[in-house]
Amino acid sequence: MLERLPADLAKQSVTHSSWTDKRSDSYERLAFLGDSVLGLAVTTHLYPRLEAERFGAGRLTKIRAQSVSGPACRGVAERLGVPERLAAQAPAGGAGAAMLETERVLASVTEAIIGACYLHVGYDTTAAAVVETFMPEIEESLRNPIDFKSTLQERLARSGRIVGYEVAEEIGPPHDRTFEVVARVADEEVGRGRGRSKKAAEQEAARAALDDLPVVETTS
Repeated sequence: MLERLPADLAKQSVTHSSWTDKRSDSYERLAFLGDSVLGLAVTTHLYPRLEAERFGAGRLTKIRAQSVSGPACRGVAERLGVPERLAAQAPAGGAGAAMLETERVLASVTEAIIGACYLHVGYDTTAAAVVETFMPEIEESLRNPIDFKSTLQERLARSGRIVGYEVAEEIGPPHDRTFEVVARVADEEVGRGRGRSKKAAEQEAARAALDDLPVVETTS
């Protein structure tokens, strides 16, 4: 995908905010856009292919979340050669080289590339490329679904910590409500997620916490 982008979008997709005087020249806004495109592309692929009786909204949410999670995006980034492109774009002798390998940066750059593709060629072409590129992650989520809440608690238990969840906000009327849930460890927010049910929102919050778990562990 990256090879087909115009030079300006390709450069922005792999530019960290600390490498430019203007934050708007970094990948952050593109990643914001690409995150939405990625979620919609995978959802649109999954929805007509999975039986309604077996795959309700909650199960679809978990499969999608796993397919587009931080670890999934990192795997895609490594297949696309993103770490090498980041290293080539990084300022010579600049600090922060270690962050080029972190899950958060690699996932964000992957989303930024998707956002740039969307701006360049539109949704249909981008969505088809996204589904093709993420197919190993999609198939893995169908074969071996992960319960993000259980996985998060298992990892935290290694250091004797426990995660709790609280509803931060309820959005919309009772018949069409969206819940925003915060995951907390020792009163510290470690993840936040939204869903059409509290359980779905908790899974999203746990997924977000897992994406950042290495950072959380170093600050405890």
